Amino acid sequence: MKEKTSALYSEYIIDGIPMRFTPADILDGCLEQELDRHGEYEEYNPIVDESTDPSPATVKFESQNIQDYLSLTSSMLGQSRNCPATFPEEFTRSRIAKALLDTMWMKGHFRLSDLTLLAKWRWNPRPIGNMAAFYSSVEAAADYIESLGICLNSYSFTESEKCCQTSFKVAATERPEDLEDEIDSEEEIDLPGNAPFGSPHPVIGRRRSLPDKLAPDPDSWIIFIPFDSCEFRLGNSLLCKALGQNGDTAPEIGDGDYFIDCFEIVREFVEDKVVLSGATVGDGGLLAALNSMCTEETGASIDISGIMNAYDEDDAVRVLFSEVPGVLIQIKDIDYDYADAEFLLQDIAYYPVGHPVKGGGSVKVKTGRGGGISDILQSLLGSQALEGED
Repeated sequence: MKEKTSALYSEYIIDGIPMRFTPADILDGCLEQELDRHGEYEEYNPIVDESTDPSPATVKFESQNIQDYLSLTSSMLGQSRNCPATFPEEFTRSRIAKALLDTMWMKGHFRLSDLTLLAKWRWNPRPIGNMAAFYSSVEAAADYIESLGICLNSYSFTESEKCCQTSFKVAATERPEDLEDEIDSEEEIDLPGNAPFGSPHPVIGRRRSLPDKLAPDPDSWIIFIPFDSCEFRLGNSLLCKALGQNGDTAPEIGDGDYFIDCFEIVREFVEDKVVLSGATVGDGGLLAALNSMCTEETGASIDISGIMNAYDEDDAVRVLFSEVPGVLIQIKDIDYDYADAEFLLQDIAYYPVGHPVKGGGSVKVKTGRGGGISDILQSLLGSQALEGED
């Protein structure tokens, strides 16, 4: 007789150790209104599995191949990504961060605490290690969501024969009647769910409030703000996937308090129209995000020496392709001092990496450490970048 199990309601035994809670127990604690499911899953048999360890990388990444790496990762952007059995926690947190960061650019007025998430898992339960990975993914999602001060609107699990995917989407509901006159109907504004720690009458739109392409202003600044304090690592990156590698270790994403501080200040810049253009840094890393901001008429010239010095990092490939969550913003030169003061006030590390360049439509990258700064980036990384690294 076939045993009856449930991915959500069964108890788990992983690596011979019984887990204290079921996935449903864990996720119910993240809901806006906690549910009482006592006795709902007592009939299910336990799920027994073992965790999977990553294998070491066998490819040595070279800085002279940066443009080739960019071509590989850019060609994979937008494709569905499976949650790896070796890095389920890191991947899950990166999906949550990406969903929230993509919301950063939308029209409306809201804070991070106004947002709630819809969580979905589509999972192949059959291979050894997959259900252990699912359990780790659920634990990571709950821990990160709690640290961000937000909650789940709902969650679901669907069995799949082909993939292991987890996705998160910001939840929204209809706007109240008393705000009808305040909102342009053409902007298709929605309201987030009833977040317990949200602000009164938040609104969020379906459309971006600013471009995702660089404005052709060579005097403006391109600034990188990582939304986590973790180190740059290539594990589970698109670059490693393209080359068939694990990448040893993945970025240890999880500093919820720092993410909150970064989100609030950048969102304020967006609403105050200080930001000319912006892009989420996630899949593909910093260089892929900046490349996506370029057009046939406008490229970029950047120097990541300031980032490498701040992190004591010798590997430029890690900085450029690690998928540490963050954003790239473009601001006018006249607004630089204001942005600098706000970042310093909130103790946010930011890195002015360069300027737009008219013509070309590509990104030129300087990666040297401590060897002198040339041309237009001399003042940038010689004085102002040092302030942003505090």
